[in-house]
Amino acid sequence: MNVTYNRNQVRTTITCVLAFFLFLSPAFAQEWVKYRSQSDGFEMEIPPGLAVRVTETTFQSWTEFTLPARIYSVQRGAERYSVTVVDYRSIQELGRAKLKKCQPNDEICTGTPLSGEGYWKHDLRGAMLHAASTLIKRDVKVMDMAWDQISRVSTIQVSMINNSDQSRNYALVTMNQRLMYIVEGIVPQGSPSAVRFGGSFSIIARDGSTGGFAYPSLYSNEIYGIGDIPAPPPAQGAEGGARPFRPDEFDK
Repeated sequence: MNVTYNRNQVRTTITCVLAFFLFLSPAFAQEWVKYRSQSDGFEMEIPPGLAVRVTETTFQSWTEFTLPARIYSVQRGAERYSVTVVDYRSIQELGRAKLKKCQPNDEICTGTPLSGEGYWKHDLRGAMLHAASTLIKRDVKVMDMAWDQISRVSTIQVSMINNSDQSRNYALVTMNQRLMYIVEGIVPQGSPSAVRFGGSFSIIARDGSTGGFAYPSLYSNEIYGIGDIPAPPPAQGAEGGARPFRPDEFDK
């Protein structure tokens, strides 16, 4: 395949990109600031000069358990950024309470050793997929849906366009130690991408320690969230990445 290009066109494109960054509005050009919730185990960056609003609420799980949740949100004009933290740590107790109300032969209600009392284990295993499905069931066009990882924690990412106002929504759903995080950035059509907000989100230790946080291998909620298998201890001070292979690493 032959690839050709026009040097004048390339220079023009570079000039336009540089001009874009030089003439950004002051509000956009300002550095975003870090916001940390130690108790809920996450960190994010938000536009400067904004106060984070924290709202206590509830979240309906896949099998209709009502779980406590907390929304951290900021708004700048038509731009909206939020992190919803859903607390699944009481789900086993809720499952056992549900079990007492079940008919004896209703396996979906009673559960099994695999699915848990009151189906709580399967509910927890499907938590991230359930949360992602609530996002794409809105009046949106899904542009992309993919797997990712944050601090080596399994993550779902979704890009959407709102059908009514054409706003752009970039969202992440991830889960660590029975806390689920739904990260959303919504910006008007033509605005800089909300990926900036999603990319700033990170998981931190809840024990008050500082520094980077990452598991030595991939943490999957479906496997480690149940508690049947102990999760590997996170490596404090780690950056969450990994050493890349060298191109010749496996040459003989």
